[in-house]
Amino acid sequence: MQSALVSHQIQRFMHFVCSLMHSLLQVSYTSWFLDAFNYAIATNMDVLNLSIGGPDYLDLPFVEKIWEITANNIIMVSAIGNDGPLYGTLNNPADQSDVIGVGGIDYSDHIASFSSRGMSTWELPHGYGRVKPDIVAYGRDIMGSKISKGCKSLSGTSVASPVVAGVVCLLVSIIPASNRKDILNPASMKQALVEGAAKLSGPNMFEQGAGRVDLLESYGILKSYKPRASIFPNILDYTDCPYTWPFCRQPLYAGSMPVIFNATILNGMGVIGYVEGPPTWHPSDEVGNLLSIHFTHSEIIWPWTGYLALHMQIKEEGAQFSGIIEGNVTLTVSSPPAQGESPQTSICVLQLKLKVVPTPPRSKRILWDQFHSIKYPPGYIPRDSLDVRNDILDWHGDHLHTNFHIMFNMLRDADYYVETLGSPLTCFDARQYGTLLMVDLEDEYFPEEIEKLRDDVMYTGLGLAIFAEWYNVDTMVKMRFFDDNTRSWWTPVTGGSNIPALNDLLAPFGIAFGDKILNGDFSLLGEQSRYASGTNIVRFPRGGHVHSFPFLDSSESGATQNVLLNSETKPDSPILGFTEMGEGRVAVYGDSNCLDSSHMVTNCYWLLKKMLDFTSTDARDPVLFSNSVKLDISLYEDDNQLPSRRTDVNFSTYSAVVGKDLICRTDTRFEVWGTKGYSLQLQGRTKKLPGYPLIDLGRGLNSTLATSTRRNRIFNTRNKGDSVGNTYLGLFYGDELDAPKLVGINWLVPAVVAATGFLLLCFWRIRQKRRRRRKGSGAGRLANLL
Repeated sequence: MQSALVSHQIQRFMHFVCSLMHSLLQVSYTSWFLDAFNYAIATNMDVLNLSIGGPDYLDLPFVEKIWEITANNIIMVSAIGNDGPLYGTLNNPADQSDVIGVGGIDYSDHIASFSSRGMSTWELPHGYGRVKPDIVAYGRDIMGSKISKGCKSLSGTSVASPVVAGVVCLLVSIIPASNRKDILNPASMKQALVEGAAKLSGPNMFEQGAGRVDLLESYGILKSYKPRASIFPNILDYTDCPYTWPFCRQPLYAGSMPVIFNATILNGMGVIGYVEGPPTWHPSDEVGNLLSIHFTHSEIIWPWTGYLALHMQIKEEGAQFSGIIEGNVTLTVSSPPAQGESPQTSICVLQLKLKVVPTPPRSKRILWDQFHSIKYPPGYIPRDSLDVRNDILDWHGDHLHTNFHIMFNMLRDADYYVETLGSPLTCFDARQYGTLLMVDLEDEYFPEEIEKLRDDVMYTGLGLAIFAEWYNVDTMVKMRFFDDNTRSWWTPVTGGSNIPALNDLLAPFGIAFGDKILNGDFSLLGEQSRYASGTNIVRFPRGGHVHSFPFLDSSESGATQNVLLNSETKPDSPILGFTEMGEGRVAVYGDSNCLDSSHMVTNCYWLLKKMLDFTSTDARDPVLFSNSVKLDISLYEDDNQLPSRRTDVNFSTYSAVVGKDLICRTDTRFEVWGTKGYSLQLQGRTKKLPGYPLIDLGRGLNSTLATSTRRNRIFNTRNKGDSVGNTYLGLFYGDELDAPKLVGINWLVPAVVAATGFLLLCFWRIRQKRRRRRKGSGAGRLANLL
């Protein structure tokens, strides 16, 4: 009887999927899916497979209907996507925590090259992504029936997902129908699958999730299952490499930005649950007290799932500690009781085994700017390389652990420590870092950020490395298209990067990019490289070193000029620059595709290393800094020739800056959470936040403290539309001042005070002499009278 029931259920959901996929052969609309999902709810299905997906996790009608599906106790299984081997390519709805997301493997237990990789990107830029896929199953060269007759071989996560759906149906069949709905739900089924999965050796958790699905192990778990809550993953072990990549690649240390680990709460007790009291850290020994953890978590666990994020820092007293910290994090979850039952509670446990090292020297620490990155969704952010025609959206997250994961591994191999900043530039202490690395950024900047970065470079010795991208308004207009699903015109919010905003940020240094879209091959330092839809440098200060190469300009205006020029004649375009700025150094390059693993033609990791050598330690390659490329006069282009912002786009819809408050969020050091950052006026009063003991500054502790404490003042504010460039042009072009002369401002106020004091002393001495003369002459007259 049970077998017949299961067979009937399988036929029902397979018929549903087949009819749905028939529609997908032509075009799909969200409304069609909503109708199909309503049918699944109305017929009280047990299991639903969805071998479709897409990158838009902000399609709210679709996402909310998935929540409704699972809230109605329907177990949804979905393919994770076929956009591998790229990272950050999870498809929705498989990336939702209440859905069982399935990746693909081959018969050798290797991750299929086509299988999409995590992490989820919903949480960026302030948080950190969740582990997905949940599990993997065989998805390459799977034999199946043809629609007509016979068999054929199929590959894809769309094949792996039905395999898991079949496993789920078999697991459903072992629970008696009388209490099936009381025990089985999306959370309990996921618990059985991830806890029973076989972990594969080799792939990391963002490639395989919990591992390969294991029917027998999951059967054993469900056979004796009692409703409970749990955490997935339930272990974070820094010694388990490569599975816990990227965490196992970089140890913890004192003074760093918090390391965030985002786990999923699975509540098998009910569709709704609550976290009772704050989570608790239980160290296994006294060494564990060096670890400080702040927690953020779901206020309400619904439907069936929530999140628990650990923000981990090593305390300052652990600056020289080297070793392992172990312990457990516990969390109590409760669910409302059913009628006539007592309340249900469950304690979840997350095991931690963390590797800690002494704080690295400043020159080895790099800070990655995540805050100013905008991705799809919600806006039409175009791809960085215009040569790529089949992927028009920039949707991979632009994170160190998604499409820049190869670069991250390279930096770790070079013994650099890379930290992530998901808050404004006012929220980090520049004295701790050798270089701020800014790559492919699309957002605007607060005025306070611009001024703080100027001071950080000029007076604190922070290095700045910039990798820009193309920006051309005419080209953006040409990329406009009509979307059938939303029935609206889509137009790019910005270019590959936001050059007008970046030019505002670089204006204090006399640097600006143009609006050319350059393409071509070049050779430098014996390395052959491809410049793919990069931009050009149009402003650079005198004394800097700038490298130019002959490229074709593929922008709308550039294409016209190319026709007029001989095909063999390509004008040189400046693309790479190095310059000193006060105590710091700046290096800029006009293309980021050579760092992005998504559509990379050739990598430029060799160039990144050379730039970091310069910005962090002032190491200068003789070729990059030869006299032949040194500027005798500044590069300069008028304001009206610089790229301008689009006036027909409401940028505040997509920006974390425009129309928003400047605030340091939970990805920053604990002491600045909820404030505006370092050396800024906070809530009507000046609050000086503490610094940190420095391990290696290159100049010594006292000199750094002397320069950093000077900047305890209120920043001026200006409207976003004001030209920041005009504020600083006189410093670089009007009087042709060299950048190092600006350092004079650092001692200008003390010099004026000293000169004023000297003049007052002279004036006082002159008055004293006059008084003595008057007294002497008065005494003489009195003597004559006597």
